[in-house]
Amino acid sequence: MTTADLVFTRGPVLTADPARTRATSLAVVGDRITAVGHDEVRELIGPGTEVVDLTGKLLLPGFQDAHIHPVSAGVELAECDLSGTVGAEEYLTLIRAYADAHPDRAWITGGGWSLESFDGGLPTRQLLDSVVPDRPVLLANRDHHGAWANTRALELAGITAATPDPADGRIEREPGGSPSGMLQEGAQALVSRLVPATTPADRLAGLLRAQELLHSLGITGWQDALLGGFNGVTDPSVAYLTAARDGSLTARVTGAMWWDRERGAEQIDELVANREKLSHGRFRAGSVKIMQDGIAENFTAAMTSPYLDGCGCATTNSGLSFVDPDALRGHVTRLDALDFQVHFHALGDRAVREALDAVEAAVEANGRRGNRHHLAHLQVVHPDDIRRFARLGAIANIQPLWAAHEPQMDELTIPFLGPERAAWQYPFGDLLRAGATLAAGSDWPVSSPDPIQGIHVAVNRREPGAADSPVFLPEQRLDPATAVAAYTAGSAHVNGLDDAGSLLVGNLADLVVLDRDIFTAPPEEISEARVLRTYVGGSLVHSG
Repeated sequence: MTTADLVFTRGPVLTADPARTRATSLAVVGDRITAVGHDEVRELIGPGTEVVDLTGKLLLPGFQDAHIHPVSAGVELAECDLSGTVGAEEYLTLIRAYADAHPDRAWITGGGWSLESFDGGLPTRQLLDSVVPDRPVLLANRDHHGAWANTRALELAGITAATPDPADGRIEREPGGSPSGMLQEGAQALVSRLVPATTPADRLAGLLRAQELLHSLGITGWQDALLGGFNGVTDPSVAYLTAARDGSLTARVTGAMWWDRERGAEQIDELVANREKLSHGRFRAGSVKIMQDGIAENFTAAMTSPYLDGCGCATTNSGLSFVDPDALRGHVTRLDALDFQVHFHALGDRAVREALDAVEAAVEANGRRGNRHHLAHLQVVHPDDIRRFARLGAIANIQPLWAAHEPQMDELTIPFLGPERAAWQYPFGDLLRAGATLAAGSDWPVSSPDPIQGIHVAVNRREPGAADSPVFLPEQRLDPATAVAAYTAGSAHVNGLDDAGSLLVGNLADLVVLDRDIFTAPPEEISEARVLRTYVGGSLVHSG
């Protein structure tokens, strides 16, 4: 009998198989799971076997993130990082301290500030001028759909009261028409094009910094939701290739190549060439990212009816569809025929419908090809479209951390959607009951990459530590096993890893050990769990 390299004993072991069975022991040889069961697995322990006692702990499949931006997040961690607070005065203190500590930097860049920190989500250039008046400053907010610029940055970009808004964005303005310092969506590019590009060494360091953090959270693989350059974010593709070739990429990564919304079908031939070029080892680029709309907080998410104003009256603005819906159907049909997966950013109910229409056009033209197209974010989904996900095989890629009452939701979103649409937000339960496949991700650095925190919100529809707050649309809560499956089997399915995401014999030994069994603890305590060990292919990549 062949002895195992690694054996976990005295479970629980959650297999995440279709029956959601539990075991107490699991054995690994090389990079594969060779036995799952109970006491009989201990017979595989030999002199060289590493034995991990799971008493009081839980073994799960490694978490996977279906929508994340690790390289830019890792780079930002080394820049002016504002993600640790929501206080406007604290932001200014951090920005001043960073500028003082980096007198040689021509531009002050970074981000992570929250919309809720400013009235209407709109910081001003004068605030930045008060701490950095002499150098240009450009700081992305947490969702990266907007950026905060100081006067010097706006001057260098030549943005004045006479500068028109770009087609895919908006320059926020002061009463006289001068730029206020807030740039929405595509307007960011008016300034970001001037920011010195990060170097290949910066991007590789950012990737490795991010990978270390993600492994510490139990994440063994992910889908990078933007391979390409956009709004000042430099293409991370070379960093991935470098790490894949030199062996420093320990995670399994699928890359979603950026669909340039300023171009059309002529870019498809380039995507085909890049799919071949950008695949090596644990990194492959088989997906195409199409951002169909913006976000609700700045009124650029595409809605089927207009946003409301502060008085509750309908405006003339229903958001932006970045790709013409008719053209989108043609593009997706052709991409599907070439066996690309399409990864949609679809946040408003009109964008969701346009993306589903495009998938339907592809299915009608090409048949079901199993390309696992998925729609990320799904903040507002019209009830008429819920059942279309299962019918079309479109996967619901959810970001659970956003589905809770918090200032950005309660102050900047619900009042401008109105009660009917507000009740259509993040309909995880409805999608599940309608037969949709759920995958899960974080959109880090937009929000925390910690899957345990996401599982907590998916189950409780409350933020961690907010047990006294109202439950956000309680009928949309998921049970713990379903939430875990979305972060394991569901995301592995989206990422094309059919031999990961569940603990079955023959599957990859991508594993995570938690310090407790989250299925026997009260649901409101899920967020207290911590990752003790993470393995990729049977190799320990994190121990804490």
